[in-house]
Amino acid sequence: MTFNPSQTLRGVLSLGAAVGVGLLAFPGAVSLAQDYNATPLYGTLNLDAGFTPDPQRVDVQAGGSTNARTLNLGSGCVGYIAVSQPDVRVRYEAGRYDTLSFHVTSNVDTTLIINGPHGQWYCNDDFDGSVNPRVLFSPPRSGQYDIWVGTYREGRVHSAQLEVSEVWQSRSSSPRPSISPAPSPPSVF
Repeated sequence: MTFNPSQTLRGVLSLGAAVGVGLLAFPGAVSLAQDYNATPLYGTLNLDAGFTPDPQRVDVQAGGSTNARTLNLGSGCVGYIAVSQPDVRVRYEAGRYDTLSFHVTSNVDTTLIINGPHGQWYCNDDFDGSVNPRVLFSPPRSGQYDIWVGTYREGRVHSAQLEVSEVWQSRSSSPRPSISPAPSPPSVF
């Protein structure tokens, strides 16, 4: 068998075209539309363990036109988000703190979707008896966290604030719950 570069290149291009068409044909692959490599709408926080001030706050506009349930990120991933780019990116260097918390406050019911440092999706809607979401990483890992802030109901966007903290207090006296990653469909990653 002899090596023919032009045939090999044609084969690779044909395979690439077939994969591209396959992704368009299967709605289950929609989560690829969520571009966690795009520049975040409201900026990037570069944080080392022990950062100050704590919490760090970022004002955002929560919501969008895409129903997160259609993205196949996991059963707990709900709400309406703008998928074209993350709202906020956090680059975090872990250290002596055992918790990293992402919390949203707003006057409407908001949701939170995070793509963590190892490519897993983490989601929350209502946390600790409120309509505000929170995702806790305990222990947190070093790396990039891409964050989308959504609204539970479809419609217009609403003002919200994302808080990132290593120190937090639960409103209830119950033990601190941990948020598990949303199951990722194997075909996406």
